[in-house]
Amino acid sequence: MAVSPPRPKSFAMTALRAFEAAARLGGFSAAAAELGVTPGAISAQIKSLEAELGAPLFQRTAKGVVLTPLGAQSLPAFGQAFDQLGEAVQRMRDAAAPRVVHIATLPAIAQFWLSPRLPRLRAEMPGTEISITALEQPPNLKRTSYDLCLFFSDTDGTVLAEDVIFPVCAPALAERLESPLDLLTVPCLYDTSWEEDWEHWLAQAAQPHHIAPRGPVYSLYALAVEEALNGAGVLIGHETLLAPYLARGQLVAPFGQKATLARALRLWSMPGRSAGSASHQVFSWLTQAGKTLPHPA
Repeated sequence: MAVSPPRPKSFAMTALRAFEAAARLGGFSAAAAELGVTPGAISAQIKSLEAELGAPLFQRTAKGVVLTPLGAQSLPAFGQAFDQLGEAVQRMRDAAAPRVVHIATLPAIAQFWLSPRLPRLRAEMPGTEISITALEQPPNLKRTSYDLCLFFSDTDGTVLAEDVIFPVCAPALAERLESPLDLLTVPCLYDTSWEEDWEHWLAQAAQPHHIAPRGPVYSLYALAVEEALNGAGVLIGHETLLAPYLARGQLVAPFGQKATLARALRLWSMPGRSAGSASHQVFSWLTQAGKTLPHPA
């Protein structure tokens, strides 16, 4: 009678993913954010993996976690393996010919730049469905199911537009402003995503150091734009986002000075995507027709 010995138990893929993410990102909380689980779940997965290994992968300290020599030695191979797995998954999706393209982008870019261009994209690419997720930070495409990233960045991807900034406000308010010194007498609106915009503009426009704009702070750029349209104050406008409002005269630039930031509006995807895939076609459309579209009326 044949004997079937029990097979050695394999490590759980979720535990290996938890280890790789925590080791690469330097902590359980960052790994939890990337994998969409709680830090407690990451901790439990790694403890389970360490128990099966019979050796620790992390040293727990009051300031966080640090890789043990075993963990540090293991990370490069697991990082490469999950990179290859991510690329294989993307190739499988391309070969299956899905017509859904998942784009991760900043909320302001989604509302002011991408959304107005979607009607023409759909008309020119019938049958392709565009799914948009608004995120504050770019995701790691090798570890997520997004196809494209569209963010202001100074390193990644193809440049679609420079990030040119300058103060904007409603026409009625602009009538009261003759020089940047008048910013001391009106509310200056802030967006928490770009709190340093005022400082960047003042520095590049060579304005006096004693100008220190102060005013309401908004958690979303869209809210700050709405308040600027309502005449509540002066906002630093991003030209590539607010060009339609400027073209229609709903917002005006009371001063001539502009500043160009190191970052730019950039689009990127994982390398190796099939030229016939929907994600590659949308990428090509956005880098060509998308960035040269006339500003929506």
